[in-house]
Amino acid sequence: MAEPYKIVIGLEVHVQLLTKTKLFCGCKNQFGLPPNTATCPVCLGLPGSLPVMNEHAFRLALRAALALNCQIANFTKWDRKNYYYPDLPKNYQISQYDLPFSHDGWLEIVVKANPDREGGGTKRVGIIRAHLEEDAGKSIHDKSRHDESGKGGDTLVDLNRTGTPLLEIVSKPDMNSPQEAMAYLEEIRLMLREIGVSDCEMQEGSLRCDANVNIHVPVIGKEHAETGQDYHATPLVEIKNLNSFKAVGRAIEYEAKRHYEEYTKDTKGEFRFGKRLKTTAGWDDARGITVVQRHKEEAADYRYFPEPDLVPVVVSEKQIAEARAAMGELPQEQRKRLTTQYGLSAYDAQVLTAKGRPMVAYFETVAKALGDGKLAANRMSDLIYPALAERKEEITAFPIDAEKFADFICKGPTNSQARRDVFKIMLDKGVSLEKAKEKAGIKELDEVTLREAVVAAIAANPKGVADFKKAPDAKKKESIKMSFVGAVMKSNKGASNEVVRRLIDEELAKV
Repeated sequence: MAEPYKIVIGLEVHVQLLTKTKLFCGCKNQFGLPPNTATCPVCLGLPGSLPVMNEHAFRLALRAALALNCQIANFTKWDRKNYYYPDLPKNYQISQYDLPFSHDGWLEIVVKANPDREGGGTKRVGIIRAHLEEDAGKSIHDKSRHDESGKGGDTLVDLNRTGTPLLEIVSKPDMNSPQEAMAYLEEIRLMLREIGVSDCEMQEGSLRCDANVNIHVPVIGKEHAETGQDYHATPLVEIKNLNSFKAVGRAIEYEAKRHYEEYTKDTKGEFRFGKRLKTTAGWDDARGITVVQRHKEEAADYRYFPEPDLVPVVVSEKQIAEARAAMGELPQEQRKRLTTQYGLSAYDAQVLTAKGRPMVAYFETVAKALGDGKLAANRMSDLIYPALAERKEEITAFPIDAEKFADFICKGPTNSQARRDVFKIMLDKGVSLEKAKEKAGIKELDEVTLREAVVAAIAANPKGVADFKKAPDAKKKESIKMSFVGAVMKSNKGASNEVVRRLIDEELAKV
């Protein structure tokens, strides 16, 4: 049942870039180093230290912005965003304010994709801006030293992350469900990984998300007639630092329901007439609730001003062309090409591209060898995907390469169960197709041999033949026919089910 309100969602996605060093100094940009070992006077903000921009970080950010269909500014500058936090030793962050290097883009997402809906619908989500900034450090709360009430304990600060190049992607409030928000994040993660901008490992903090959420409640009846207002918008809540797709979905769903409960209890018109301030909230994943932390800051609260120690950046058309060439084929472009070139359904194309460029390359090699894209996709779905999941391997390390897999499809068993058995033996034992068929006890069965087996099975079951002739309807006939199919398949392991059924139809028509 539809909710009595419309959820409105905008996401701020923070992505750490794949550089060897930090954005404004030469310290290592590497996850997992011992605490506070990748620091220097620049990223610690010590007096007299001066930042120098990492050109590679800017080029990666430019590549990402182009992939997001953003407009690129030819002139961009750096700004200081002032705020105090324990893991921000300078008490300001070098960011971009009024002249970001990119703006006004969009990203197409696929929502509610499943086999029945043939890939579901697509939606274009607007991108307000994508800009570069330096990351802050990390606070580590030592819960082991809390008292019985859960209070107290120590907070430690690791400044290794301080100064890491961070791309902030700010969407328009174009998403209207948790599912759309998660689809948007999945598409961003896939795309940025594919173009080599970030590893987007949420568990390592290289992809983080803040969700801006409110709801629109329709105005009906007398109030609508008097005011002409179509809806009431509840105050915006920004849910900070969501670190998994599941958490994003749960937090948005919870916050939307909380807003509606507050709205229905609103007697002073605070929700209806914007008398409440925007707030910032944290997500308590264990309890499944948001916790309001503070009123949300506006731009003026950060006291932005131009960064005096960094020169502005002028972006040339040559740099833009180089960044565009470095992107390669984007996932949304791949999906469209796979459906037209290989006849895949939108769903099959989406599943395939979600597994990355190496998997698409594997598929294309198999499809071209077979001359049948749909068959290649089906067999990969039946055999390759489950095997990779079971072995916890990437396709680049898979022992059966694309050429060998195509040969297996052409020359291997046509029976589905026998095909799985032989494929598993090839994988586990590392043997050839012929050896695997031998170990599985599968013989080559031509149609003449199968017809002889069908004739023998029918002759051995005269009662079944009589029952088949007297069967009152097609459903009963099919049931009896399957007993013959089972008998033939049992004694002829690896036979094609489709061929056996056809031969039985032909021979039963003669009796």
